[in-house]
Amino acid sequence: MAADETAPQGTQQAAVQLEVDPVVLELGARFADAGFELSLVGGPVRDLFLGRISPDLDFTTDATPDQTVSVVRGWADAHWDIGREFGTIGLRRGRHQIEVTTYRAEAYDPDSRKPVVAFGRNLVDDLERRDFSMNAMALRLPSLELVDPFGGVRDLHAGILRTPGAPELSFSDDPLRMMRAARFASQLGVDVAPEVRSAMTAMAGRIEIISAERVRDELVKLINGAAPRAGIDLLVETGLAERVLPEVPALRLEADEHHRHKDVYHHSLTVLEQAVSLETDADGPVPGPDFVLRFAALMHDVGKPATRRFEPGGAVSFRHHDVVGAKLVKKRMKALRFDNDSIAAVARLVELHMRFYGYGEAGWTDSAVRRYVTDAGPLLERLHRLTRSDVTTRNQRKAERLAFAYDDLEQRIAELAEREELAAIRPDLDGEQIMALLGIRPGPVVGRAYRFLLEERMEHGPLGEEEARRRLLAWWAEQPDAAGQQENVKNTKDGDSE
Repeated sequence: MAADETAPQGTQQAAVQLEVDPVVLELGARFADAGFELSLVGGPVRDLFLGRISPDLDFTTDATPDQTVSVVRGWADAHWDIGREFGTIGLRRGRHQIEVTTYRAEAYDPDSRKPVVAFGRNLVDDLERRDFSMNAMALRLPSLELVDPFGGVRDLHAGILRTPGAPELSFSDDPLRMMRAARFASQLGVDVAPEVRSAMTAMAGRIEIISAERVRDELVKLINGAAPRAGIDLLVETGLAERVLPEVPALRLEADEHHRHKDVYHHSLTVLEQAVSLETDADGPVPGPDFVLRFAALMHDVGKPATRRFEPGGAVSFRHHDVVGAKLVKKRMKALRFDNDSIAAVARLVELHMRFYGYGEAGWTDSAVRRYVTDAGPLLERLHRLTRSDVTTRNQRKAERLAFAYDDLEQRIAELAEREELAAIRPDLDGEQIMALLGIRPGPVVGRAYRFLLEERMEHGPLGEEEARRRLLAWWAEQPDAAGQQENVKNTKDGDSE
């Protein structure tokens, strides 16, 4: 493999060791035979140098979209042109998802969220419009000649994120690249160059022209990265977080003169890191990366700034910050266009994250343990990890006491689960049995009776059908509308018989 003459010293030697999938060479040969240029470009090339396999393959070419379709017809298993207006043709070949894009230059109108696309003339011009130098590398096909005009290999080895040209121009063209810089800090563990950080800080306000959905997608990738703390720190330090996730920089509460509370911002980042460390492999209960757990860890204390109170005697309180925080999380995630299930899950974890505290001192009844499990529902394993991660005290004795208490709680949950099927607690009678026993029709009263039996089940454990019937009848005898409900049922039956 020959290195492009504009590539930095040492690139040729590094490039010789790269191995590409045969499908890449096949596609390159087809374009060459048809008289067109084709290069593997961007993330897949970067990942080759990192020793990783990219799940998708991105190519760039001088062929127009129509010409690309002609070249791949009969070779691709399927193709689609949903991105045709941007010069992109998507296709599938076996297990590979492939995109081929015509050389282009892309810019944003200052007052628009939509890109203005113009097709380019050559590979180097196409690379210049890309986000960062480590993504502005290409392999010409089928020769496998490395094209690295902006020092991508050099920056990749140095762990530095730079833009091909002036960062101000790059971020003006596509402001989402500022979010992407933070995402790469998380995913790749790279530092941003000083000029990139300065441009991000100066231009942070321009992120507001980007759609919430695109910001959300970058945020998810950042949170799910190997080092999310680095990405969050960069967002906060450059002012981007003030515009996309303002609840996080708000955690940097001004310390009072007596230092009566810990730094909530750094505490939250530590909780995030500890939550990441408690994720499991694919066969475990919380396979990582788990966005719901990680985002709940980051956001679990966002209710504290609004609830901080300085109490007589020097104490600081944050009463109900869990409830307030859950509401703030819902509002922010809705603004970022998250799906309802994710919103509900993260908000529920934030709401429940304080439930455990006090267990070690007061102890819980079996009823309280059942409620803890039922309230967490399918989030229980995540709640276990969030609660354990929330312990960041430097007081070793306190940390050990809390860990012991939670070990004890988990043991009690396991013991009750073995006896009572805690994962699906239901009353001992179902709705049909309730209506038959009480002689009532479907309606709100059935729901009340069901909730009564559920409370009994929570408080006392499994009752058995006979005891449940006895308790339900005793409860029913005390209800003011019992006689009326039964009379209505009797009248209905009499009417039917006539």
